[in-house]
Amino acid sequence: MLDLSNTWVVIPVYNEEQVIAGVVEEASQVFPNIVCVDDGSRDGSAQQVFATAAHLIRHPVNLGQGAALQTGFSYALSQPGCEYIVTFDADGQHRVEDAQAMVAKAQDENLDVVLGSRFLEKTTDIPKMKRVVLRVAAAVSPTSRRLHLTDAHNGLRVFTAGAAAKLQITMNGMAHASEIVNYLARSGLRIAEAPVQVRYTDYSRAKGQSLINGVNILFDISVRQRGA
Repeated sequence: MLDLSNTWVVIPVYNEEQVIAGVVEEASQVFPNIVCVDDGSRDGSAQQVFATAAHLIRHPVNLGQGAALQTGFSYALSQPGCEYIVTFDADGQHRVEDAQAMVAKAQDENLDVVLGSRFLEKTTDIPKMKRVVLRVAAAVSPTSRRLHLTDAHNGLRVFTAGAAAKLQITMNGMAHASEIVNYLARSGLRIAEAPVQVRYTDYSRAKGQSLINGVNILFDISVRQRGA
């Protein structure tokens, strides 16, 4: 039986009052250790988290999802016995069973990082424009091609504690996903993708990235690479 007592789930939260309690409650049925990082929410997200069994950390102002993940990593790594860290979105689009399977894959195959992919199996009805953006992002990124990734911007990931400890996220906005891939491409870590399904509800679609945001991410990364 899979032992998840050594695994921490990190959930960055920003204005997710409507759904975050349900997301935490569902995840806590499988994962005993959850930390939510409220990234300066202007609604009642923090109060909703506080009423659950999750640990709560609050940023006084909104710093972006990258910063929230970095705060969550630091907190999880400070906890005794932490061996694996799962990144999990707050909008309800990720499935707990996929996260559980990814931790099992990391343990069984001695992997440092497991990345969720919506494209390994045709099980998710991805909105057409989002599919185009994700495919273009993977195709134009040299690091994604180097790692043979099919889905470079999926928020469901599993890291060993050692891999997470070496990761320093500096791009505080949504471009952190590309920064993580760049780190992985240089790291020499054992990395694999795993098939996942994404639940595209009306709520998660409204919270998701637009085509313009996707283009901005690619531009931000290209500027950072030229300046390196």
